[in-house]
Amino acid sequence: MSDPTLLTSPDVRWLLLSLLPGFGLRVRERVSANTDALTDILGMSPASLQALTVPKAAREAVLAWQAGDSAHPVMARVTAILESCNHHGIALVGQDHHHFPEALRQIHGAPLLLYALGDTALLGRDQIAIVGSRNATRAGLDHARRFAAVLGERGLLVTSGLALGIDGAAHAGALDGGFATLAVIGCGLDRIYPAQHRKLAHRVIEHGLIVSEYPPGTQARAAHFPQRNRIISGLARGVLVVEAGLKSGSLITARLALEQGREVFAIPGSVHSPVARGCHQLIRQGACLVETVDDVLEELGTWWSLASQPDGHQGRQPPAQLEHLDSREIAVFEALGYDPQSTDALGQATGLPADQLMQSLLLLELEGLVSTVPGGYLKIA
Repeated sequence: MSDPTLLTSPDVRWLLLSLLPGFGLRVRERVSANTDALTDILGMSPASLQALTVPKAAREAVLAWQAGDSAHPVMARVTAILESCNHHGIALVGQDHHHFPEALRQIHGAPLLLYALGDTALLGRDQIAIVGSRNATRAGLDHARRFAAVLGERGLLVTSGLALGIDGAAHAGALDGGFATLAVIGCGLDRIYPAQHRKLAHRVIEHGLIVSEYPPGTQARAAHFPQRNRIISGLARGVLVVEAGLKSGSLITARLALEQGREVFAIPGSVHSPVARGCHQLIRQGACLVETVDDVLEELGTWWSLASQPDGHQGRQPPAQLEHLDSREIAVFEALGYDPQSTDALGQATGLPADQLMQSLLLLELEGLVSTVPGGYLKIA
């Protein structure tokens, strides 16, 4: 290798895990249930690996890793991928990397590793996904650009899939507004797809981030896109569907978002438009009907943390004191910490009945003092 130190990078462990033959989701879940960390298997004895019913081919690869056997096919693959990443400037972001988002780590079938080009710190930003039809109308493209620009201005990172149509318009809208954007693709980062968006991809890399769970050299395949979609929704606080047919991949993203506990938003369109029918179906199924950016922000129900705001758009500052709040809100605020707390825990801490607790939390959110996050509420002031 041109840089032997690459092989010692902590993220290489996750690269190896992602390449282990037969190390699929069921095996990983079984290993995780019996170890402190998935990477623990890389230091296990043959007997311990067999006791966890790790497949034979995967066990042999782990032992080759331990022995430094560069001739083993999996080890040779690790080396080749690292060299390609080094050549193309691609970063590895494993599950224990400080930029790997906790929300993405918690989804079902979370990627073990992300390949990244651009600013990996953006993975930690509050994100909103904007997705939709590849065969979008002019009105749909305009909606995507406008919503992306305003959402970027309001402090959200726009995430999408770099596809033709709505995805591309969303990325371009954010960039044209002077804001970063994040693209998730279903191929290697050296094989940008679609080819029509190569210039857009370079803009995204320069001013944002592109990620993939597929190593360099991987061609785009139809089966990759549903897998990509779970990452788009997993990264985001919510998914906004601008236009979608009834059999659109955007509806897959919306379904995944619901399964992951994310919000789903849809923009209605003409009853005569085939690319509006998917949005109308989502609305009938409970998605939030969106006409303005404020509809999205109100449904998400939070002020974004200052750490997530882009430079020059710091958002609303919380009050410096609590004197104008009554004793109930003060009690709830003081019971909160900077780690998520459930409503059950807050109810026990404050002694408030559920209805009064929720009213107090809503008021504190409106004041910009607390935030709703996966797992409950936390203090942001």
